[in-house]
Amino acid sequence: MAKQSQRRGRLGEFKGTIGQRERFKSERHDVYQEQKKWPEPTRCPTCGAAFMDGRWTWETAPPSAQEVECPACRRIADAYPAGFVEIAGTFFEAHREELIGLIRNAAALEKGEHPLERLMAIERDEDAEAPLTLVTTTGVHLARRIGDALARAYEGDLTIQYGDAEHQVRVHWARDAD
Repeated sequence: MAKQSQRRGRLGEFKGTIGQRERFKSERHDVYQEQKKWPEPTRCPTCGAAFMDGRWTWETAPPSAQEVECPACRRIADAYPAGFVEIAGTFFEAHREELIGLIRNAAALEKGEHPLERLMAIERDEDAEAPLTLVTTTGVHLARRIGDALARAYEGDLTIQYGDAEHQVRVHWARDAD
């Protein structure tokens, strides 16, 4: 039997077993999220993004800048997405080119503002029973932006689920053809 922790009535104190307390600690971290600041300026040799003024930007780094692969390029190389957008229903197949254009436009806007938010792949899941397309992204914000753009432009059913201490997101958008 699990050992019970002391129960206190104060706000912010956890009530429950020691095992539950350990499970809910926010010590989980994203291995692609930097734990330190890079020396400035730093440049990604793969994509050319620069770490300047405490964040990754598309500014041009001087030739003397240190080179370090940015988290987005590492995610792409490792094929380890942070965002998953599942697109289901017959509407996607009927309007495939239009919806892919919307997805690519949303990705371009997000990437322009935030270099670490990138589109990784758009793939059709052949193993699914119903038509399903999977879009993967390097960040949670782009996946959410794509889901919001699909729902805003074409309505349908949108669900968003965050997992792994909000370092991953699964967005599901579905609509059947009219």
